[in-house]
Amino acid sequence: DSATIPVAELERLLRSKAVLLPGVRVTLTLEKTGETRQWQYDEGLRGYLQEELAQEPGVEPLVLFEDQQYAGRGDDSFAEGEGAHWVVAFTENGPLARESYVNLIPTPAGGTHESGLREGLFTAIRGFIELHNLQPKGVRLMAEDAFARASFVLSARVLDPQFQGQTKERLSSRDAVRLVSGAVRTQFEFWLNQHVDQARKLAELVIRQAQARQRSAQKVEKRKGSGVAVLPGKLTDCESTDTAHNELFLVEGDSAGGSAKMGRDKENQAVLPLRGKLLNTWETEPDRLFANNEIHDIAVAIGVDPHPRGASPDLSGLRYGKICILSDADVDGSHIQVLLLTLFFRHFPALIDAGHIYVARPPLYRVDVPARGKQPLRKIYCLDARELQHTEEKLRKDGMREGSWTVSRFKGLGEMTAEQLWETTLNPATRSLSQVRYGAVPVPDTEAQFTLLMGKGEAAGRRSWLEEHGDQARADV
Repeated sequence: DSATIPVAELERLLRSKAVLLPGVRVTLTLEKTGETRQWQYDEGLRGYLQEELAQEPGVEPLVLFEDQQYAGRGDDSFAEGEGAHWVVAFTENGPLARESYVNLIPTPAGGTHESGLREGLFTAIRGFIELHNLQPKGVRLMAEDAFARASFVLSARVLDPQFQGQTKERLSSRDAVRLVSGAVRTQFEFWLNQHVDQARKLAELVIRQAQARQRSAQKVEKRKGSGVAVLPGKLTDCESTDTAHNELFLVEGDSAGGSAKMGRDKENQAVLPLRGKLLNTWETEPDRLFANNEIHDIAVAIGVDPHPRGASPDLSGLRYGKICILSDADVDGSHIQVLLLTLFFRHFPALIDAGHIYVARPPLYRVDVPARGKQPLRKIYCLDARELQHTEEKLRKDGMREGSWTVSRFKGLGEMTAEQLWETTLNPATRSLSQVRYGAVPVPDTEAQFTLLMGKGEAAGRRSWLEEHGDQARADV
């Protein structure tokens, strides 16, 4: 602990309270310098967002939409008081301003409430475009087209929120997607049809974004067309040629690969099943890599050649914006994750540098909650034992009789149906997907740690490391 208070972080927290509590004046006095700072937003979220956008001259919102919705007493889906308040501005140019909160807590890394906002806005806009026959032939709209020029401030209220990571900067509560998306969609659909002229301008902006995205994808496809690489036979590819939007899932085993193929969105999600354990490539020479069929297939599928750190590889052939490692939520699955991360860190470092590598986090448990009153039978998925414990505590608080629900543990991805795999792991709105980043640890230190853990001559060092840090491991029981 330190006696030094980070003033910038403190200012951000205090300002957020003023934003979320309209008319309340928040004052910060720095005794050391005698300096005083105040924040007050009489118009709340709307006033704050307009102030942020006004910092850029000439930026005028095409649409400024504010609303709120909260569950009332007797709501069948959500607890009384759960809901959201939001203000969204769509602009044609200039920088974007985006902030979100949960129960007055800032969530700078976003989360499921932002996914709900994105989904609700897109569904409403797409519905308006279809209703008025505005969509040009050959143009396919995607959520990113509607969200690309959206600035927003979102304040959600969620009972027992779940956060991802130790810093708790990202909301991971799965129900928050449905909570926010349903509220935003309903209110925005009504607003669009009450303000048809503004709605048409917004529709035109969204369509232009989609056309620009498709033109960019076509240029990339033309560059790729000169290549002669034959894609692996076991790769189930996606239909889209939009590299930034496409996703490749490296899936453990053929059975899980089969469920993933059936459950995926074939428009932009591809699946490459991996058979058995991969090669530990930490000390493998680059010219020996392709002797392993799995590694050969991965390299051909992603469209990038192996390269050393510090090189400037040609990424123009990259076929997917997200390359996602999808393995079982057990020790064997963790081992496959480590082997794939070793491969990418050692032989494809530019993919990590550019933010293309992700790890999917499938749930380990499923809780079946029986119907009660107006509430139907529910299935709740939990990532780990801690989330399971939290879910069971919540069920008890809700008055559910102990033992009335059943808990089952997934033995592996192959045990999931295609529908379950989509709902828990593939659906962008509800999945948990972690981007692989270096963080605060310098790259040379990371390399030294990989050498210790994956090097062939490091058995004694690993033994000492395990003796020192073994108590930090999560037991697979």
